[in-house]
Amino acid sequence: MLVHSRKGKWATWAVFFVLFLPLFALPLLVVLAASLATNWSSAFPAGFTTGHYTAATRGASLQALTTSLVTALTASVLALVMGTWAALAGHALNRRGKRLLDALFMLPVAVPSVVVGLAILVAFSQPPVLLNGTRWIVILAHTVLVTAFAHQSVSAAVGRLDPVYEQAAASLGARPSYVLWRVRLPLLLPSLTAAAGLCFALSMGELSATMMLYPPDWTPLPVQIYAATDRGALFTGSALAVVLMTATVLVLSALSRIRTRASYR
Repeated sequence: MLVHSRKGKWATWAVFFVLFLPLFALPLLVVLAASLATNWSSAFPAGFTTGHYTAATRGASLQALTTSLVTALTASVLALVMGTWAALAGHALNRRGKRLLDALFMLPVAVPSVVVGLAILVAFSQPPVLLNGTRWIVILAHTVLVTAFAHQSVSAAVGRLDPVYEQAAASLGARPSYVLWRVRLPLLLPSLTAAAGLCFALSMGELSATMMLYPPDWTPLPVQIYAATDRGALFTGSALAVVLMTATVLVLSALSRIRTRASYR
């Protein structure tokens, strides 16, 4: 913490809790309480049951969770590959070229995600590339939406790399491909895992574009949460939301372990 005085630290912590509790913690705690409640009494949920989690981890709900995990993992891998490739290639460009490349990658996040969904729906609903009605159009939309974050994260890390390691490897006769796979990418591994975690979290929570594209046999969990709350099943929707958050946190924790080990290599 940059504040060194005792009063300054107490004031900083006080501001943190005043802002954190009502804006972040309290809504999540209410969702958690609603997922275990049987009725809504006054301003807060009341009663206790685990039946909502039984419904949230079986049948269509379990299938929706699997769909979200597969979609997020696939989109994250694709986004990481494309974003890393573009970041490495863009590092060799001049300043104007880098700005143009950054602008192209940031374009999908500069507009509402529903616009991206509509664009993908129009572009891939006719031959020769017909993806409408398949799972691939959902995965493609998620990939487009999260690639910008992978590119920006890796691009910043590439700019911070010390060229001494690459120059030393090249001076010893290492080929460019060897330098890439055995020097540059291992040095970038902490940033790669961080970018993968960000892409995964964003994909797991994506709803707007997904609502326009998903086929009946490929329904991600956020869509099911929206459908449950829309028909008035608030407690079931809350349980589904907790399941979604738990799955996301578990995957991010695994990626954090990989990142920590990579940082101390």
